Amino acid sequence: MTGRETTMDARDAELKKELNATLRARRELGEEYESALVDSFLEKVDQRIDGAVERRVRRQFAEQQMVVARDARSPRATDSWGERFGFGIVSLVLAVPLSAIGVGAANLPGLIVSWVGIVGVNAVQAARTNPGLFGGRRRRSSQGGDWED
Repeated sequence: MTGRETTMDARDAELKKELNATLRARRELGEEYESALVDSFLEKVDQRIDGAVERRVRRQFAEQQMVVARDARSPRATDSWGERFGFGIVSLVLAVPLSAIGVGAANLPGLIVSWVGIVGVNAVQAARTNPGLFGGRRRRSSQGGDWED
């Protein structure tokens, strides 16, 4: 028996005690107090239902927050292989005119600067899609002294 089942059994037993007490009070007080006793019992039942619904909503909300938090830490679903491949192709296609402009403007230093820019843009894109790629935390392997990424 789980803890939840035990709690539900205890609540059911409490509710049964409340019903028995209401019925005893009705017998002792008579029919003129019947509506007041029934209203009182139904109010307790409503409170019990409200509490159960509130707990269930809080639990589901917490579960949704956990899912959102996990998704925020993982790479986005839109960062597919095709997007990364397309970004690489576009950067290489743009590298040709950028290299020509760099060489025309400043010879070898211009070429170096344009390629540093191209590599930098691709490194930023790679780091965005793979958060642990550059300098991620490393931990010791469980099989010995080797380090894993």
